[in-house]
Amino acid sequence: MGRIVAVDYGSKRVGLAATDPLKIIASPLGTFHSAEVIDFIAKYHESEGIETIVVGMPRTLANEETNATPLVKGFITLLKKKLPNLPIVTIDERFTSKIATQAMITGGMKKKDRRVKGNVDKISATLILQSYLDSQPI
Repeated sequence: MGRIVAVDYGSKRVGLAATDPLKIIASPLGTFHSAEVIDFIAKYHESEGIETIVVGMPRTLANEETNATPLVKGFITLLKKKLPNLPIVTIDERFTSKIATQAMITGGMKKKDRRVKGNVDKISATLILQSYLDSQPI
């Protein structure tokens, strides 16, 4: 029984989130440099066991690709080479950054902490993961 890991990929920073072993709760893992994230995921898989990786796919309001979409697709290709036996699922990530920012405000996070872009990335990854969990049949 493995965990599900979600990825909010960016060219500089990548937010990661993971479920608990029972796949009930989505929690942030942290923010990582894009050059280091695949190795981190591989090590995390060795220690914790990953069942599925969920990657947020950037789309426009018209459901078209953005300028970031090819970067995410390239990341998925590299991830598949490193972890060929793990299923990788993509999910629409529209509005996750805005929702993450609003969640930080609602949660009472100080303005200086909200300005740390890594905080937005890891909360966005958690929102992507929670969205995936919510879409799964019970």
